[in-house]
Amino acid sequence: MGQQGFWDIEERQQKLEQKKAVLNRLNQLVPWETFRPILMQIREKPRKSQAGRNPTDVLLLFKMLVLQKLYNISDDELEYQVNDRLSFMQFLGLGLEDRVPDATTVWLFREQLQQHGLVEALFEQFGAYLQGAGYAAKDGQIVDATLIPVPKQRNTREENQTLKQGEVPVEWQETPHQLAQKDVDARWTKKNGTSHYGYKNHINSDAGFKLIRRYSVTDASVHDSQVLGELLDADNSGDGLWADSAYLSVLIVEVLKLIGFEPHINERAYRNRPLSEAQKTANRERSKTRARVEHIFGDVVTSMGGKVVRSIGLARAQTQLGLKNLVYNLKRFVCLETQRAASAELAR
Repeated sequence: MGQQGFWDIEERQQKLEQKKAVLNRLNQLVPWETFRPILMQIREKPRKSQAGRNPTDVLLLFKMLVLQKLYNISDDELEYQVNDRLSFMQFLGLGLEDRVPDATTVWLFREQLQQHGLVEALFEQFGAYLQGAGYAAKDGQIVDATLIPVPKQRNTREENQTLKQGEVPVEWQETPHQLAQKDVDARWTKKNGTSHYGYKNHINSDAGFKLIRRYSVTDASVHDSQVLGELLDADNSGDGLWADSAYLSVLIVEVLKLIGFEPHINERAYRNRPLSEAQKTANRERSKTRARVEHIFGDVVTSMGGKVVRSIGLARAQTQLGLKNLVYNLKRFVCLETQRAASAELAR
């Protein structure tokens, strides 16, 4: 095997560029610097001394989190992959000679985002950019929720009962190391007869561009309809609202109409009261639009490594899923921009 030279590395980078992979398009199209002012809030506390290594660039760390959410990998795996993959280095603007932030640095940075409450601000910042770039929410909105699995806890029945009451078992409080490994916020729920443990990612997507406009993260036991008020987007130019039967109630429909929405909520069958053919037809018609939100969850599963969250507690789950929702929007924006460019090219 011959010795690899500078021009060999450059040739490989050119081949990656020619492939126009998603990472290249993200680098080209996403306005990364618009995130810097928010991220710099982490560094507002003055350093006690200028000695030692300079702090890692916040934008570099943010882009590492973007990589992590794109591929749903752990902090340790992220560190390894950035060191190993030329495409990851190129996305981050790192050369072979540059130091890659380690897993602990990435973890601490994400913790700081959580403690400063910056993830929602980052999400809103990009939402404002989308508005100015011609992707304002339109054609109505679609709401839905998806279950987010987390590692199951091996608790006793008594411990689970204590957690349901909003308390922490006394034995855990006496052993802080054990408590640190226990998720006291995640809950069990049943869906279609199957038990699920974890959280829920509730989202509002516009029907026009299929972008996530609002979101809320709760434990899995919270019913979808309880979060509806938090998800409504007053900036959407359409008045239609699509949802599945979990959001159906006389009160919800009346309130939505009262505040100016046109509800398109699927009806559900009850015991000894099956849906009529007219109701089934109406549901199928509503689902033509409502199904667009399922495309978002499908993309997260098939193209972004799945929904599993590797963290403990609701606050961290909110950070992880907020970042996941933001990265989906970044990826969707690149897709929309690529389609727009192709359409403009065909129109010439």
